[in-house]
Amino acid sequence: MAESFNGLYKWELIYRQGPWRGLDDVEFATMTYVDWFNHRRLHGTITAGPSYTTPAAHEADYYRHSTPALEPVTQ
Repeated sequence: MAESFNGLYKWELIYRQGPWRGLDDVEFATMTYVDWFNHRRLHGTITAGPSYTTPAAHEADYYRHSTPALEPVTQ
């Protein structure tokens, strides 16, 4: 799985937007790409229906439904 993501990352970002002026440019572009990949990219195969969602929204929904809320404690 990691090799697949690395290939996608290189193809969509590194090769397509290069040549780069320095390491700082590559680091900033990588942060932007990862943010897009997790928070704005719509993904259809991680939902149970025909709807599309982002990986971050899917993960938040999973934890909202699977993690019980803490009981309030009075002192």
